[in-house]
Amino acid sequence: MAKTVALVGTLDTKGPEIAYLRDRCQALGLETLVVDSGILGEPLGIEPDFSREVVAAAAGSTIEALRHAGSRGAAVHEMMKGVRQVLLDLYGQGRLNGVACLGGAEGAVMGAHAMQALPIGLPKLLATPIASGKRHFGPLTGLKDVMVIHSVVDILGLNPISYAIFDNMAAALKGMADHGHVIDLDAGERYVAITMLGNTTKAVMAAKERLAEEGLEAIIFHANGVGGPAMEELAEQGLFSGVIDFTTDELTDELVGGFHNGGPNRLRVIGRLGLPQVVVPGCIDFSVHGPPEAVPDKLRGRPMYTHNPVFTLVRTLKPEMVELGRRFAERLNESTGPLKIAYPTRGLSIPSYPPDGVFWDAEADAAFMAELKAKLRPDIPILEFERHVNAPEFGIEVAELFLQLINGDKP
Repeated sequence: MAKTVALVGTLDTKGPEIAYLRDRCQALGLETLVVDSGILGEPLGIEPDFSREVVAAAAGSTIEALRHAGSRGAAVHEMMKGVRQVLLDLYGQGRLNGVACLGGAEGAVMGAHAMQALPIGLPKLLATPIASGKRHFGPLTGLKDVMVIHSVVDILGLNPISYAIFDNMAAALKGMADHGHVIDLDAGERYVAITMLGNTTKAVMAAKERLAEEGLEAIIFHANGVGGPAMEELAEQGLFSGVIDFTTDELTDELVGGFHNGGPNRLRVIGRLGLPQVVVPGCIDFSVHGPPEAVPDKLRGRPMYTHNPVFTLVRTLKPEMVELGRRFAERLNESTGPLKIAYPTRGLSIPSYPPDGVFWDAEADAAFMAELKAKLRPDIPILEFERHVNAPEFGIEVAELFLQLINGDKP
């Protein structure tokens, strides 16, 4: 049976381009469903399978109402809800094996919003000129596996460049629809989630190996502002039997301002779900920024560490460490499941080690611990280890704590 893909675009401006992509997909043996996300004008040279009127209705509105929404942004906000609902309905009906979107700024955002509601593994391709590396990709990818393609030229007109881009998109859709698969959340097997950065890789690798010895498979998430929230979202969907939140720097970037901001729900979700978890304040002693010249003025003068040519780590100061202790306690106090905190006393990141590591600040780290102990529920244990956070031995010890939790604290 032929696979079906949805093609999303503002047909009042991108009609010929979507029509070309549709024809290429059909030539490769795919069935297509064209979804019109345009608002202002009639479709150009193409008849959609889901008209803009239908899409607006899926958002609980009408095209006429959107045209008088007061601003372009308000209209786009409503229309993107309609696109999302149309694609969710198609997927729920078993009629969707992949989706692609061609769009400029608004068109790309509408398509991306819809794609982010679909499960991991379902093919999602987005071609847009705003995917140039000069803008943040967060609005385009969210927490999902959206494949973002820089269109090089604007999505307006067919030419040798756009032909190559669109032909490749059609080929990719065909290959993924025929040979890929959606994540299986109902297989019965459950995993252990672990958060990690380069600063904690050695320890996490050791923890992963120790869990494997007990028949537990770990899935590792990069704690970069997306990895932690993605892990928590998948936990809500039932993928994990427990979590080792080894690298919790996303709280620091939320507080100080940095690339790895995990948002206000970070460190709340797992506890609310009641899953067993071991939490480590790994890498909370820095925030992450661009190259040295791009570090915000308000942070200059602090200890810095060049992680690589494009990322600079900036030390978290004592007042911020106190606030982080309060936030850790506040969020972990909401936990309903078994929980332990493991604290390495010999440094929280690679640049932090006694006595002269560039980030070593025993007073600031002690302030974090003092505030955490003062505000944390007394029934939540804090265990201290004379280890560096990235020591393989510490990773093994953390894994042992997790094994004790899931075994009812029996060694």
